[in-house]
Amino acid sequence: MILPDVLAPGLDLVLCGTAPSRASKEAAAYYAKPGNRFWPTLHLVGLTPRLLKPHEYGEVIRFGLGLTDLCKTEWGSDQELTKHCFDVSGFIAKIDRHRPAAVAFDSKNAGKTFFRRAAVRYGLQEETLFGAAIFIVPSPSGRARSHWDTAPWQELGEFVARRRAARGS
Repeated sequence: MILPDVLAPGLDLVLCGTAPSRASKEAAAYYAKPGNRFWPTLHLVGLTPRLLKPHEYGEVIRFGLGLTDLCKTEWGSDQELTKHCFDVSGFIAKIDRHRPAAVAFDSKNAGKTFFRRAAVRYGLQEETLFGAAIFIVPSPSGRARSHWDTAPWQELGEFVARRRAARGS
């Protein structure tokens, strides 16, 4: 396992990528590549109360967030990953065990891999997973700048904000 999961029962949201980048593997931290928009976006859309640094990734649990990847055995860009590294059934088992309110795939590739479909759209999906809402948001990777759109991330932030407000936290 390149990076450990950050999961607990009953989280507001589990964010799921395809696999760690080479920079994340070397830093032993999620979304560590300079230029990745992940951490600034979490803060921008209200998922974290402050801007976290990659090495603080374990802190997300304090804010009702979890982190995992579909591939836990390889690293690199999506083009460098082998098809057999993706463990969709293992991911599903994690969601069954932890039962978050929502899951967000942070790239279309992660969403397509999970759904086993050639095409997916950004935003809230019609399907759920053990009652968890499923979102697909644009990749925060610097390599995906041409596809960047904050709106699906904002929709995700609003979903979590409504959940937190209903819970009174």
